[in-house]
This record gives sequence, C-alpha cells and structure tokens, in this order.
Amino acid sequence: MNRELIVRSSSDAVDFALLKDGKLTELHKEEDNNDFSVGDIFLAKVRKPVTGLNAAFVNVGYEKDAFLHYHDLGPQLSSMLKFIKKVSTGKLRDYSLKNFPFEKDIDKHGSINDVIKANQSLLVQIVKEPISTKGPRISSELSIAGRYLVMVPFSDRVSVSQKIGSNEEKDRLKRLVKSIKPKGFGVIIRTVAEGKKVAELDKDLENLLNKWSAMCKKLYRARTPSKVLVELNRASSILRDVFNDSFTGIHVDDETLYGQIQDYVQEIASGKESIVKLYSSSVPIFEKFGIERQIKTSFGRTASMSKGAYLIIEHTEALHVIDVNSGNRSNKAKNQEDTALEVNLLAASEIARQLRLRDMGGIIVVDFIDMVKAPHRRKLFDHLRDEMKDDRAKHKILPPSKFGLVQITRQRVRPEMNIKTTEENPNGNGKEVEAPIVLIDRINSDLERLLKGPAKDNSITLNIHPFIAAYLSKGFPSIRTKWFLEHKKWIKIQPRDAYTYLEYRFKNKDGKTIY
Repeated sequence: MNRELIVRSSSDAVDFALLKDGKLTELHKEEDNNDFSVGDIFLAKVRKPVTGLNAAFVNVGYEKDAFLHYHDLGPQLSSMLKFIKKVSTGKLRDYSLKNFPFEKDIDKHGSINDVIKANQSLLVQIVKEPISTKGPRISSELSIAGRYLVMVPFSDRVSVSQKIGSNEEKDRLKRLVKSIKPKGFGVIIRTVAEGKKVAELDKDLENLLNKWSAMCKKLYRARTPSKVLVELNRASSILRDVFNDSFTGIHVDDETLYGQIQDYVQEIASGKESIVKLYSSSVPIFEKFGIERQIKTSFGRTASMSKGAYLIIEHTEALHVIDVNSGNRSNKAKNQEDTALEVNLLAASEIARQLRLRDMGGIIVVDFIDMVKAPHRRKLFDHLRDEMKDDRAKHKILPPSKFGLVQITRQRVRPEMNIKTTEENPNGNGKEVEAPIVLIDRINSDLERLLKGPAKDNSITLNIHPFIAAYLSKGFPSIRTKWFLEHKKWIKIQPRDAYTYLEYRFKNKDGKTIY
C-alpha cells in the first residue's frame, strides 16, 4: 500500500491531500487566520459559570465565548489553578512538577460554582474548533501530543492505545514508560509506539517536556486571553499521526514548506527525508496527481462509485443521512441478494472514505440496500468496521437495525470540509450543473454498463456535442483508443451540433437510443 502526501501552497492557505494507492482519502486546509486549532492551549479567563448547565463560558479571544463543561475540567483542576497562580506571579520557576504539592481531586459529581469563579484565569485546550454559530469547545484537562506518546500534566496514570492488540506488547510499553516517566505527568501510549525501543520513547517524552517548559515560561505576567502553546502546523500534525513505512512520497510545491517538512520527517524518521520532494512543474500539483478530478467527483450531494452505483449524502446541523443506490448496475450475480451484498460492500468502503474526506462528524445514518440473510448483514458490518479502523477520529458503529439502517457516531472537532462542485451551466440558462469534468466519468460508467451488462450491444455510437467529441477522439492515446484497449470494441463517435455541451446519447446500429 502506497501513501503520498501532496501539499499545495497559496497566498492565504495550504491544502493537504492524503492519497492511498492514488485515491484521495483525506483533504485538509490550513488557513493563515485560523487561531483556534484543535490542540492549541490558551491562558483564558472565566466569563461566568452557569449553574443550570453545570458549565462555564470562557473568554479565549474568539468572538463567541468557549464552552467548558464541568466534566471537562479534569480531576486535578485545583492543582492546576494553584500551579498557574504561582507561575504567573513568578513564585514558581520549577516547571517539572516533581516537587509540586498536589491538591485533592475535585468531586466528579460536583458543581461548577464550587470550583471556578468569574474572572478566574485557567489553562484550557481547544478540543473542537468553532463550528457554525458555536464558539470553540474546550477542556482544562490538558494533553500534549508527540509522535509516540501523549503527555498529560497533573496526572500519574499510564495508559495504552486499545488499537495495540498484543497484551504482551501493551505490558512491555507500560513498563518502559513507567521507568522513564517524570513524576506529576501521566502518559498515553499511542498506536505508533508499537515495537519501539525505550530510547525512541524517551526522546519523544523529552521533546514533550521541553514544550511544557516553554509553555510555562509564557505564563509569567501573561495577559488573558493569550495563546501559550501552538499545536503543530497541519502538515506536521498529519505526518505525526499517520506517517509510517508505507509512505512513498511527500510532494510540496513551496520551497519554505519543503524545508520545514523535510526537517520534521528527519526528526521523526531519520533516513526517510529523501521521500520529501520539491515539486516545480508548470502543471499545478493537484492536477498532476489527479486530485482536482477526485475532488470534483467526491464532493457534492451525489458520490459516484464503480459500475453505476452511487451515494446520496444529505446534511443537517448534526445529522448526516447517506442513501446507497445500485443505480443501473449490472453484474454476474445470480440473484438480488448477492447484488445487494456486492453494492453494499462497495458502498461501505466509499462511505468510510467519504467520512474522512469530508471530515463528517456527529450522527451518520446509512440506508444500505435491504438484505434478508443475517450472515450478509454481519459481513457488511464487519467490512465497514475494517474500512474505518484507519480513521483517526473517534467513532462507533452500531449493527444494522431491523429496518436495515446502520448508525455511526463520529467525533466532530472542526467544521466539515465542504467544497462546491457545481458550476455555471455552459449553456447559459442561469442554472448550475455538476462539474463538466464529471461528464467523462459518467460516459465511462454508462459505456461499461452497456458493454458488460446482460443485454450487450455490439455496435454502439456515441452522439455528443462536437467539442466533447473532439476531446474524446483526438490525441494519442485518445480516450476512445483507451476504450478500445479495455473493451476490445471500437466506439463510433458522432458529433451533433444540436446537442448542448453536456448532452449525450448512446445509440445502437438501428439509430435507436439505448441510453
């Protein structure tokens, strides 16, 4: 499996596309004006506790106050407040916590008014970026993420990622981390730490402690609100979370970014920095790697799959509904049940990709094609779980209900990636149509159905607008030539002046329209 990261830079944003065997699986945008990214830590000021919500609204510098629930305060809130007060006034210069006297944990069923007051300063971390009309969601239970470890100040707990299957490996990692962990800090061992040696873990932990110390230095006489720790830029955070030996290339079209990413790769995987390449062709980088086409075909209300099957995706504020359609799909399956299973398995793979690609969060309800056999429903459920195991967002999948619906909850930490794929109709009627680039994909799909379906047509003529006819037949190898090599049939192309740009018809040898 090959993975590539494609980085496109512009004057006001940087786009990151993650490809898995050439297929777009994640798309991220980092804008210059995004001051409230997940992982950033702020010295903030409590605006007012709200007893009815058992929460507080906190000023972090955003136009709307951030929301802090009692359950997100963390058990060691009292110790943290005491630490902030001493450090900000200059009474404490040792940030290691090894000699810091901890306070008693707060009551997990307590009231917000018992622990924090209006105008009080506290450290908070962004856990959800501002979405729609809401301000950021925050937590005062801080965590600083590294490559292999996540460090949790004011804690002593060591835990291991559940994605590490071997109990022996879990025990080994726990023993190693406990032997190097400084007092006063908890550690979460990440999945990528599997198989790593103590020296690598120790180096990662040392980097996290340096980050903590640098952050604490900023607290002295700091104004509220102010950002005291900045999460890695999006490129580095993606590499930190997903980089592994299967990465075959990181392509960057900006020289400054190229240097930064190369340095970071050298830091986390020495010897692999040669896979970072500076892209300098005149062809835009996203076009070169086929990303623009995939964006056009993957976003929007309809998402196409192979052989005519497609998804319909509808959105509300916190709920997404996905409908699976077989379209005009034809195959060699003997009955409707086998066809339904094949389409549903295909759809499950595409849905897992769509959730990551669009960063859809909240509740997702999927209406798969009905299947009667219980083993088929189980196979679909297991396949969907396998396809989503690489998803870094926390998620939960419920088995198909009696109505054939599958419910998924997926963590939502930033606004959904939403890209407009419709364009102005070239026929000039003021309406919008799907992107013309999708037209060729639709023609390919229809042609495959006609040539491989049970009612095969041996003589097919494609009637289409002259501009599109020229695009299909000119050059070498032309698209028509590729059709011939794939299907072993020559498709006649008939330019039609009367057709609009996006109009086409397939006709048989008698001139009758067959699609």
